[in-house]
Amino acid sequence: MRTKSLKKNKINVITLGCSKNTYDSEVLMGQLKASGKDVVHEQEGNIVVINTCGFIDNAKAESVNTILEYADKKEKGIVDKVFVTGCLSERYRPDLEKEIPNIDQYFGTTELPLLLKALGADYKHELLGERLTTTPKNYAYLKIAEGCDRPCSFCAIPIMRGKHVSQPIEKLVKEAEGLAKNGVKELILIAQDLTYYGLDLYKKRNLAELLENLVKVEGIEWIRLHYAFPTGFPMDVLDLMKREPKICNYIDIPLQHISDNILKSMRRGTTQEKTTKLLKEFREKVPGMAIRTTLIVGYPGETQEDFETLRDWVQEMKFERLGCFTYSHEENTHAYLLEDDVPEEVKQARAAEIMDLQSQISWDLNQEKIGQTFKCIIDRKEGQHFVGRTEFDSPDVDNEVLIDAAKFYVKTGDFVQVKIIDATEFDLYGEPV
Repeated sequence: MRTKSLKKNKINVITLGCSKNTYDSEVLMGQLKASGKDVVHEQEGNIVVINTCGFIDNAKAESVNTILEYADKKEKGIVDKVFVTGCLSERYRPDLEKEIPNIDQYFGTTELPLLLKALGADYKHELLGERLTTTPKNYAYLKIAEGCDRPCSFCAIPIMRGKHVSQPIEKLVKEAEGLAKNGVKELILIAQDLTYYGLDLYKKRNLAELLENLVKVEGIEWIRLHYAFPTGFPMDVLDLMKREPKICNYIDIPLQHISDNILKSMRRGTTQEKTTKLLKEFREKVPGMAIRTTLIVGYPGETQEDFETLRDWVQEMKFERLGCFTYSHEENTHAYLLEDDVPEEVKQARAAEIMDLQSQISWDLNQEKIGQTFKCIIDRKEGQHFVGRTEFDSPDVDNEVLIDAAKFYVKTGDFVQVKIIDATEFDLYGEPV
């Protein structure tokens, strides 16, 4: 008898890319656990599932390198089987099968039942919304829709994730209730486009009604909105945000650029004037809200003048949070037909200039917080500090509040009132009160 067959299989799920992938991995792990499988996240296991990202060059390279690493481990007998799923696999499966054949099977983004079957598990419909969360116990992502109907020229997401499909309100409420029972206090709503939510199911933009239902879930204290789109933003969401203490005064709204020439080529359906007006309305309706955005520099045809328009606008708008990426020329997108004519070193220099400017803005805004007291959630202990966040900060991407663990004890997962005593560009230092 082969001794190998006596070994109990352990499935190791590795997640690359964005929070939507984190959510998908958690659903996969919940299904595997329900089938009695031993499953871990990014630990040791003899069967490996890699959930890949295929968004832009850097992310694709990380995914390919991870696949190669585990194909090599399989070759050496360190792991027994390797399966690949997610966006890279959806987008480039034929190429991957040809170039890296030493993988047991590749799956697309909509093939969860087939992946489970390959892992010796059954897809259980009754498990809707039950996941093995991989985030700290106090927060979890809630994916309210999949896919995107927007025609943005630079973006490959519709190729990988398909058309926009909203999840029904009652399903999301049930999922939120399950998360709350497990100790989750903060829901981070994610989708490729939150603002489109409900148009397919309810024939209207229905984010506000979803939020009205989610705030009733007992145990949930914060609800955070990620990935809104500026065109057709449902303004009733802002009225609700102002009125309802559970909804964080925070929005992540990727704006990409502001030069009208670039916005038109990007097919964003908006202008500098309209975008600026929208942001001013945000500020008027919800005073003190934090706005996070992301920008792209080095898009085809971006002139120095276009870039300066963007830079001056960033200076004027003073976003609380901002990330800047260099343009990545992606096959099968509309912009791929254009010449990728901004040199790489110019792209990098422009991104660095925007981020230097943002560092100064962030430093200035953080200095204003010294002496103020904020409700913070404590995510973890790291080194000599407890690490928390205010309602104006999302995990992994925004400011953190650091509390000296030698002087103070706070419990991970709890809300604490913290007085800010010092600040840098991206960190606040505080003491519990």
